Amino acid sequence: MKIKFGIMFKLFLWYLVLVSIFYGTILILFFHIQQIMTISENVANRNYRISSASKKMIDSLLWMAESESKYDLLKKEDYKEYFVAAQREFEANLTKILLLEPSGGGDNEPWKQLYRDYMAQLPDAGKGSVEEDPAKTLWIPETVINDWIKIISNARGENEQQIEEQMLVLNERGRMAVRFGFVGLGFSILVGLLGSVFLTHPMNRPLRELRRGIRPISGGGLTEPIRIQSRDEFGELAGAFNEMATLLKQEEQMRSDFISMLSHEIRTPLTSIRESVNMIAEELMGPINERQRRFLEIAGGEIERISDLLSHLMQVSRLEAGALKIDLRPLDPAVFTANCIYRVGPAAEAKGITISAQLPSQLPLVMGDPDNLQQVLLNLLGNAIKFSPPNTEVVVAVTSASRTDGLELEFSVADAGPGIPEAEQPLVFHKYYRSAGARDQVDGVGLGLSISKYIVEAHGGMIWVKSRLGEGSTFGFTLPALARVEEPRDDSAMGEHEGPLAAPSFQGNPGKS
Repeated sequence: MKIKFGIMFKLFLWYLVLVSIFYGTILILFFHIQQIMTISENVANRNYRISSASKKMIDSLLWMAESESKYDLLKKEDYKEYFVAAQREFEANLTKILLLEPSGGGDNEPWKQLYRDYMAQLPDAGKGSVEEDPAKTLWIPETVINDWIKIISNARGENEQQIEEQMLVLNERGRMAVRFGFVGLGFSILVGLLGSVFLTHPMNRPLRELRRGIRPISGGGLTEPIRIQSRDEFGELAGAFNEMATLLKQEEQMRSDFISMLSHEIRTPLTSIRESVNMIAEELMGPINERQRRFLEIAGGEIERISDLLSHLMQVSRLEAGALKIDLRPLDPAVFTANCIYRVGPAAEAKGITISAQLPSQLPLVMGDPDNLQQVLLNLLGNAIKFSPPNTEVVVAVTSASRTDGLELEFSVADAGPGIPEAEQPLVFHKYYRSAGARDQVDGVGLGLSISKYIVEAHGGMIWVKSRLGEGSTFGFTLPALARVEEPRDDSAMGEHEGPLAAPSFQGNPGKS
């Protein structure tokens, strides 16, 4: 039976090797650091103290000799006190050094020899100390003091030599610690790189296969089952992906059937109802009174609303299935914008809303599908008119900008509506999403912006929104541009480009661009 080595086992093995190298390096560094600390502590707590105390002892002996000489000349009792004070300091420092010396040393050690000589110079040696009877300590011959200074100087020199030797050992330990640290670091990096290759190489093949299967889905199409090339978690993921691909095909078939059902089972009777209502309204079935006409107008409006809703649902289904057909043609953005503003003019006038257009004198052309792009801009304009209060202004702007792969045009529509909360702005382009404020104010099912997003992205652009509560909203989209227009446009068909677009004149059907 073939043993299955999963990703977790491989990661654990890699982790175990890295941890072993890491802690091995740490242990070696800890050993050297401990040695360094021991040497440093010995130098700081013993050698430096001995050096300091020995220097004070030499100063004390010199002061003792000076005090004795001055007393012999001047016979002042103060010099006795100076001598005793220096002797006490000498004795205290000698005692401190003896306590710092390690136990088990021989009797010929310089500090112990100095202590014996010092005690021998005291009257009634061994019966007291300076602290008990200072008068018994006077005086110590100058020759003895000079001998003691030589002993202290030699011992102090040996101590300085020990400090130098300890510092050399300390330096060597530090070098070894750094060396082992770099070796451990380099070895861990090498093992990490080899482990990465060991882990990623068997993962790349199933991942490439998985990407190959996912790419058609991101492009809006259907995927085919992929090959299962491993027995680990990636193999299980490939199997799950194949199951998902099969289910997607089934769902796509069900969706196509649903769209077909809507087309034949709903639109046909809806058309019959619309025609019947129109015939009655046109009094082909006999005269009607004003009350009946009012109710027929309401019914006709509701039929149109249901028809638009059905058209939107079918369009979303086609877009999700990748059935959007784009007929690219060169478009003049100024004429295109003016036609859309003309189309929504009656709705804006009904609410007393002014639509202003801000267009530069020269704009590059864009390649796009006139009908689909018109649907996008009309949807943005319609939403701006719906949510703007009466007697306000809606501003339509078109600007050009450079990007890494060429020029682009940016179309924007700014209104004076209530604004959109920041948390809801990323959701407004989702299918069927409507904020609580929108549900309470206007009708709709939340498909217009979703359809607009599909159309803009199909043209290689991007749709966006900027809004703050109480300050209105600005919706816009970008489109890749062609070459810049070198000659000025004929402004007679556009009116003013900067400021309100007032009373433009069009040739032909203004609804087409």
